[in-house]
Amino acid sequence: MHHELLELRVALQQGLPTALHYLNARTPHRYTGLWRFEGNMLRNVALYDRADPTRQRGEDAPLSATYCALVGRQQAPLAIHDATTDARAQGVPTPVVSYCGVLVQDAQGRPFGTLCHYDLDRCQPRLSDVPLLEAAAALFYEHLHPNA
Repeated sequence: MHHELLELRVALQQGLPTALHYLNARTPHRYTGLWRFEGNMLRNVALYDRADPTRQRGEDAPLSATYCALVGRQQAPLAIHDATTDARAQGVPTPVVSYCGVLVQDAQGRPFGTLCHYDLDRCQPRLSDVPLLEAAAALFYEHLHPNA
């Protein structure tokens, strides 16, 4: 993962869209996004959509309608292979079927939001997604808050 982290740092120097594209190229999921918690809303900071690479933003959503809310509550990574059969996905009104997300937090451990891969179709999970996303989450927070 050391090599991937170095490549990610170089990509991030070119901006969040380039860094999200780098992460997305390593997963079967269509979308990779950085999201910010704001009250009861989940706000998109940046998004990479494999099917529409020119798109750089996603739609904001009520926090209760997202798997990101589960990541925030548990303050732990969450991987859902198939939401139609995963009990953790019950009651979350979202069209997302496959999800892999990690918490983005500040230096004091306060939740900022999430960094996640997701898809409206079922995706084969990859164990390598979570460690790289966790490392990326810290880099992304530092990128957004360089003086924090």
